[in-house]
Amino acid sequence: MRAITTPTFGDADVLTLTEIEAPALGEHDVRIMVMAAGVNGADLAQRRGTYPSPRSAPSWPGLEVSGTIAERGAGVTRFTVGDEVCALIPGGGYAEQVVVDARLVLPVPQGVSQLDSAGLPEVCATVFSNVFMLANLQPGETLLVHGGSSGIGSMAIQLAVAHGAKVLTTVGNAEKLAFVEGLGATGINYNDEDFVEVVKLETDGAGVDVILDLVGGEYLARNIRALATEGRIMSIANQSGEASTFNIGELMMKRGRIWGTTLRSRPLAERVAIIASVREKVWPLIERGLVHPIIDSVYSANDAADAHRRVESSAHIGKVLIRFS
Repeated sequence: MRAITTPTFGDADVLTLTEIEAPALGEHDVRIMVMAAGVNGADLAQRRGTYPSPRSAPSWPGLEVSGTIAERGAGVTRFTVGDEVCALIPGGGYAEQVVVDARLVLPVPQGVSQLDSAGLPEVCATVFSNVFMLANLQPGETLLVHGGSSGIGSMAIQLAVAHGAKVLTTVGNAEKLAFVEGLGATGINYNDEDFVEVVKLETDGAGVDVILDLVGGEYLARNIRALATEGRIMSIANQSGEASTFNIGELMMKRGRIWGTTLRSRPLAERVAIIASVREKVWPLIERGLVHPIIDSVYSANDAADAHRRVESSAHIGKVLIRFS
């Protein structure tokens, strides 16, 4: 099969489309012929050499795919050959075939194309596990999302709005501001406004209940200043690449929590539980048209480097996909 590998670490040009041996099928696995793979920040970090796949996963990037089941292990009963699916995987999604535990596989939701569904598993699992399962965002509470026009951000906005929460979100330009406000959020242009001050105005000084942060660095101290009493900060990435310094006393006075998480390194049982919750709680919202995948652009496997450059530019709105078929 063909796969997009990283023979060396570095910029986007190291991505190499090459022929490799197809993965072996386990008893509880399904083999998926991949239509498309989503591009995520973790893929860029892996390409640079700072975020390797877990030992049990393929060494090349890719955390989510869509495609068609071509084969299933002897212990699999929940899917049949020919089913159109999407899946959360710990690595190796940039390939014509993936093998994945069947419990991490989801049917393509009604009303969503097989191609577009490649942009759902990772963002839905990340947002739902952090904002709802861990931070326990409640209807009527306020969520602050950093990077609201990203794949993660746009999904967080949609799910929170559907859940009856108020959403504030930071973005970098007028186009993205209009986009997030179209999803139901109050946009904050971080180039023109201080999000801490906007939060104070929008919440009458109370602060936000939950913050979903992909930026890290100096944002952490500002997040604490924007936090409500008993608020929860979910730190899921450090795109700034900077260390964080903050006033622990300020966090203590608010009885606040900073919770750092990753998804791909969690034990299989935890990822299975997350996917089961996504199937139960998120898929009905998608099938009712309340939430939908937002696809920025689709690149061929030959143009994977351009797909990575698109994400690195931060010009994208929603998900970038790499198509294999």
